[in-house]
Amino acid sequence: MSIFTERGQSRSPLIGAAELAEFGDLPEPAPHTEAELGSLMALLTRPKSRIETISVGHSRDAHSRTAAGAFSAAWKARGGTVLTVVDWPESAASWLRPANRLTAERPDAWVMAAAPVGFAQLARRLRRSTDWDPAHTLAFASLRDSRLPALAGPDTLHGLRGATAEGGTWDVHHRRVTSYPPAGVTA
Repeated sequence: MSIFTERGQSRSPLIGAAELAEFGDLPEPAPHTEAELGSLMALLTRPKSRIETISVGHSRDAHSRTAAGAFSAAWKARGGTVLTVVDWPESAASWLRPANRLTAERPDAWVMAAAPVGFAQLARRLRRSTDWDPAHTLAFASLRDSRLPALAGPDTLHGLRGATAEGGTWDVHHRRVTSYPPAGVTA
């Protein structure tokens, strides 16, 4: 069952147990790597990117929390501003509060360190209830899962980009997740 009806109107963005079961076991976040953090920083600091303010979101697991903290410290060390750091549980009755907190200060970009299930729930609420744009969002490798776009719903994550643990990148184009090797490495 999807949150989207035939006319494009949405029902509750919560992912039901039956729908979640269709996707099998989604992985838990692994510890982030320095190459991954470096790749995220490179994506955010490309020439003419003009990104100064960031809102950071993360799951409550230890690896996501650590990755979010490492990113926040690195961003501040290069002179950037972290407007807010928002966490969320893997399951909640409502995702509106973390969605509103992430978008309240209108950041230039968002950075996410999360487990796929909780992030899919949050992304559904972000798209339905806020001005969040996945094309202005970068994520750690924990969200590079080919099932995530379908779990989140049609085009909910279109434009989301991220870093791989090896220092490469990945992006979401509609329902497809494509990975790219680190710069200077041929596949």
